[in-house]
Amino acid sequence: MKGDLIRLAFAGLSPRTVDRLIGRHGTPRSVVTAVASGRTRAAPRAVEAVRVGAGDRLEELERLGVSFVIRGEDGYPSRLTAFSDAPRWLFLLGDASEVAPSIGIVGTRTCTTYGTDLAQRYGFIAAERGWSVVSGLARGIDGAGHQGAIAAQGHCHAVLGSGIDVVYPRSHRALYRSVVATGGVISSEFPPGTPPEAWRFPTRNRIIAGLSDVLLVVEAGERGGALITAGIALEYGVPVYAVPGDVDRPASVGTNLLIRDGAFPILGPDDFGDVLDLLEPVCTPGRDRRTTETISHRDTP
Repeated sequence: MKGDLIRLAFAGLSPRTVDRLIGRHGTPRSVVTAVASGRTRAAPRAVEAVRVGAGDRLEELERLGVSFVIRGEDGYPSRLTAFSDAPRWLFLLGDASEVAPSIGIVGTRTCTTYGTDLAQRYGFIAAERGWSVVSGLARGIDGAGHQGAIAAQGHCHAVLGSGIDVVYPRSHRALYRSVVATGGVISSEFPPGTPPEAWRFPTRNRIIAGLSDVLLVVEAGERGGALITAGIALEYGVPVYAVPGDVDRPASVGTNLLIRDGAFPILGPDDFGDVLDLLEPVCTPGRDRRTTETISHRDTP
């Protein structure tokens, strides 16, 4: 079973395509056979990839220091197992066993200096309190949240929209290395060498949402990946917080809309620290967030 899944994983197909093929052919082994024989619409590179044996793939991953885990086995992030659309597999650098509450810190790539500053401070504050910072290693708010956590010698989990050995943007190579060096985790649903194609980023956002006990959106435009992540988090029952901003600032349109629609506002670093102190007791690893009580600083006397 795992051998078939690793061959299928290296095909680099979208999760939706994999689900559709398994629904049609019945088992991962049948899908591998169908793709390898050219009986599907898979691209030539996927056909070529799936023909490589599982043993050769495991040797390739061992050379990279990467582990391959499937849903339900040891090493797979337990938080994700509560959700029906959790990844069938993950490629991992580092240990994904959760021992601390996790906060997703996300936002726009085209952020302001003010937003970058706040994301770094929030990442630092979260890490100081023992929270793991989950984000996408992207340019802008995502990277700033990771940087703040690393500055506090904290734990990060970076979820990539590319292969686990493909750093995007390239300017974040040092940040990528720092996440690993400080005991954090890099994960991807896509095989090594996979380029950062646009469609892969919305797909990876469900993993960020699923790994998070709480989600904080620092800056976001009217559309974009941060709002997609927030929407998925709400579907998962993950509390969503947002930083308010000037009503005429493009980078604050999304966060202001989230607050209008019910997200909890974060009114600065001190407020953020107070919220984390209140939330930590109910955000325990492995707990089903759909039954977790949402606590806000506004609920306190």
